[in-house]
This record gives sequence, structure tokens and C-alpha cells, in this order.
Amino acid sequence: MSPFDPAAYGPVFGALLREARLMPLDPGTPNAAAKTALDAIDLDRAFAPNGVGDPHMAEACRSALYLYHDYTDISHTISQKIEISTGSYWHGVMHRREPDYTNSKYWFRRVGEHAVFPTLHAEAMRIARDTVLPDNARFLLEGAVWDPFAFVDLCEAAHTGRVSATDLCRRIQQREWELLFDYSYRQAKA
Repeated sequence: MSPFDPAAYGPVFGALLREARLMPLDPGTPNAAAKTALDAIDLDRAFAPNGVGDPHMAEACRSALYLYHDYTDISHTISQKIEISTGSYWHGVMHRREPDYTNSKYWFRRVGEHAVFPTLHAEAMRIARDTVLPDNARFLLEGAVWDPFAFVDLCEAAHTGRVSATDLCRRIQQREWELLFDYSYRQAKA
């Protein structure tokens, strides 16, 4: 998989993605420098010249950008209105960061199998290969498919200090965000 390229998502989204961020496992601190641009997103302009083909997926992109800049409450407000698998996915990621792990798992159950899971599984394995893994992270190398529930558990264990895996979880979470944003963007285009 090629590296994430913010310029591939047009000037509106590209400007908001230019600053490389490694999102925390918690809500983080909202990036005040991005707030005005986030609030000003016009989805028709963001998807120009082709326009929006799938309004749900376009809103998923909006939710993702707020999450990227640590505006979890606003991301939540948007994602909970997107009643498709990808909306549930963004909703689950937001609750994982909140942290509300039980609620995150509820939303991941609603996701079912998602199109990004196979690539995410491969990418998580690639990231994990270069890391000394705690026992509860072995699923990253040994599992045959992506397990979002085991990842929620690992993020919880890392966030609460039960295992030393914060950097690993953040890197996988970042790659997950990139893959899901790319999928949302491509599905949203007309």
C-alpha cells in the first residue's frame, strides 16, 4: 500500500491533512488552528469538480477530519447520523478514543465486515512485525483477519497502562484512519 498522500484528496481536504498528526488513544487536545477551516468545509467544493456522489460517505469524510484534529464531540455528532457501516466505523473509532470501550465495541458490531479490514490487517501486521509485542497483541501477527474487538481491548490496555503498547496502537490507529478516510473519500466521489 502506498503512503498516505494528503494532496490526493483535493485542496480543501489536503489543506486540513497537510499537518501530519499521530492521534492519541484518548480524545486529545482539539487543534484550534484547524477549527475555522473545519467549520467552513463545503462538501460540494471539497469534491469538485465531480461533486458528491454519496452524501453519507461525504459526511463520513467530514466526521473523520474533525476526529483527525481531536474534535471528538463534533465528530461524534456527525458520525452518529451516518446510518451505514462506514458511519458506524467512524462512530466506533471515536468511542474507542473517548474512551468508552464498551460503546466502541457496540458500534464495531454494527460495522460487520468492512472493506478496509483486509488491508488494515496487512498493515497492522507490517507495523507489529517491528515491535516487541505484549501477549494480548499477538493477534496482530497470528490472526487470519482483522479483529476490531481485540484492537479495542489492546487500546484500552495500552491507554490504562496495563501493557506497554501505546506507540504501537497509535501507529495502527493512524493507519486505520488513513485507510478508512481514503475509502470514505473514494466512495463519496460522484
